[in-house]
Amino acid sequence: MTDIDAAPQEEVEHAHPWAELAPENFSLLRLAPLPTDRQTGARPLRFIQFGRVERVGRRHSLLRLNLQLPGQPVHKAQNVLEVWANHEQRLLSFGPDEGLQVKPENRGLGRFMLAQGISWARQHFAHYQVENTTLASMDNASEAARARRDHSLQAQGFEVEYLDPNQMKAQCGAPRASALNGDWNMEKVQIVELLDVAIMLQQADQSLREQDVKIRKLEERIQVFTREDNSLRFTITCLVAFCLFQAGLLIWIATAS
Repeated sequence: MTDIDAAPQEEVEHAHPWAELAPENFSLLRLAPLPTDRQTGARPLRFIQFGRVERVGRRHSLLRLNLQLPGQPVHKAQNVLEVWANHEQRLLSFGPDEGLQVKPENRGLGRFMLAQGISWARQHFAHYQVENTTLASMDNASEAARARRDHSLQAQGFEVEYLDPNQMKAQCGAPRASALNGDWNMEKVQIVELLDVAIMLQQADQSLREQDVKIRKLEERIQVFTREDNSLRFTITCLVAFCLFQAGLLIWIATAS
């Protein structure tokens, strides 16, 4: 991969050439349907796109992960996870600076993205120290949101530390990348391979064809019942007319005599 780490440290921090890298490799994620949550609402079956781009240089390496929701644009800072490796300081940092903000919430995507970043870090830089990261204050919007955030981080091996008695300011870190956990809840989030996607589409197409056949058969039966109903209506109408004629005839005979 191209090494473009020749910029001064100040430029690396503020305008690194890799700062705007777009995803290059893509896969599909399946979000399993979950019961409706009181705080975050309905959680139906969903499919989203997972993007990945990686660079390795003499001074720095980068992994950037991205989630794209079909038909649902999100803020630039959302659904992005960056892992920067500083080879001179043997230091890893998880970003972005605004913190990991994942949409949709409470679907297991936060842990999934952290697990992907951790697996990459453990594979290449297991002995690097993990830099403390300031947690976004917006995660404290509610006690439930903060509890979910802390649980996700601690499940991945991060140590969460609060910096004030009101637990409004917090940071997380780890002694080494090797201390982090690269697992996630695969029942909630599944990576769908290309062949699996093709099989799913084939099964869906076959199911649609079978439904079309069933619908046509039902429509044919409805048409038969409709014709029979019209015939019965005509017969009933004739019988009613005949009964009325007979009743009239009887009345005329009785009055005439």
